[in-house]
Amino acid sequence: MTPDTSLDDDYANAAYIPDGASYPPMWEAKAAGFREGMIEAGLADLDISYGPSPRQAFDLYMPSAAPKGLCVIVHGGYWLRFHRNDFSHLAAGATARGWAVAMPSYDLCPAVSIAEITRQIAAAITQAANMVAGPIALTGHSAGGHLVARMAARGLLPEAVATRLRYILPISPVTDLRPLLRTSMNADFKMGLAEAEAESPVLVKNRLPVPVTVWVGAEERPAFLDQARWLAEAWGVPQVVAPGRHHFDVIEPLEKADSDMLNRLLGD
Repeated sequence: MTPDTSLDDDYANAAYIPDGASYPPMWEAKAAGFREGMIEAGLADLDISYGPSPRQAFDLYMPSAAPKGLCVIVHGGYWLRFHRNDFSHLAAGATARGWAVAMPSYDLCPAVSIAEITRQIAAAITQAANMVAGPIALTGHSAGGHLVARMAARGLLPEAVATRLRYILPISPVTDLRPLLRTSMNADFKMGLAEAEAESPVLVKNRLPVPVTVWVGAEERPAFLDQARWLAEAWGVPQVVAPGRHHFDVIEPLEKADSDMLNRLLGD
């Protein structure tokens, strides 16, 4: 039987962003520059292992004074690509506001399932929480938005960590995985309907009492506008549709200490 790939175009991003191919190398260069500066300042603890595989590690960036709390930023890439080293610069805003920032990598499909990636992120947050005291704020982009939204489900995080959560801000998240069954990416996800349902934040009924805002760019693909709206409606939480932002530049406010995005996420 020929796989159903009828939604491939709906979930394509780079082709609909002007000069979309230029973003990954730009991110990599900015990330490397940020890491170098934090290493020189003695404010970076890199490659902290939280699991048995090389990608199960996070970098911890510290503010210049005692941290107000822990912010965890989870990268995207459709659970198929990218690494924490591509997005280190996104820690700039939160560290400037006095927060420690943990940036994890995780194993990728098809080597592992999306469900396993969810468990890995829970493990990464738990270990980072053991290293930094205070409140915990979670944010992530695209697939990373899915992963931080999943953390709102009861039972994924230990109670001692869950009670410290102060905010979750999924950015351009994939919140209902069932449409992805109709994309060619599912050849790597290897999902059936049961896993797609189990891993869909929109279907979570028993969730933690943590404030959530869903953030999405106004210029994103209709599928991503739908995905953000579905979560906001399912959970009864606010949604911000950022004017003029597309799927690649919607994350840029994380770099700026005084951005509306960080005001919402950190609220300090």
